Amino acid sequence: IGLAIASLAVTTSLPAVAQDSAEKAKAVSQEGGKWVDADGTPTFHFEPDGTVDWYTFSGYRRYHSECHVCHGPDGVGSSYAPALSESLKTMDYGTFLSIVAEGRKNVGGGKENVMPGFGDNKNVYCYMDDLYVYLRARAVGNAPRGRPPKKVDKPKEAGEAEKSCMGG
Repeated sequence: IGLAIASLAVTTSLPAVAQDSAEKAKAVSQEGGKWVDADGTPTFHFEPDGTVDWYTFSGYRRYHSECHVCHGPDGVGSSYAPALSESLKTMDYGTFLSIVAEGRKNVGGGKENVMPGFGDNKNVYCYMDDLYVYLRARAVGNAPRGRPPKKVDKPKEAGEAEKSCMGG
């Protein structure tokens, strides 16, 4: 009995891992073309004909201009960096933003992995929601690999936010 109680204490004291799913990521409302889930977290939206929202499309473009060199095409990973299409299944939005902005260093098992911070790179910083939405769509939304074939037009609000962030 003592071992069972000790075992229970160990398993209940481990930190809970956020588990995302298609159901949790379901888009429930949007403002200015940006969709959110029931918790208010940015998410993707696909029309029945496969048309993606602007932010998913923009995230695809930004990911392939800044992130795929290390993390592989479509977030599938490489020998150099992990598969973000898998990581986002257990990474919440705040953690994603923090890692992208500040970077992270993992040392263990005889190897070292370093993710540089991109908080000073406007080509990443100004589009962090877009990157998150795209990678979330790849992780739990069954977004296919490759460039989305159809997208909605860029919302006026997206253009204004981009202009403001980029300093133009």
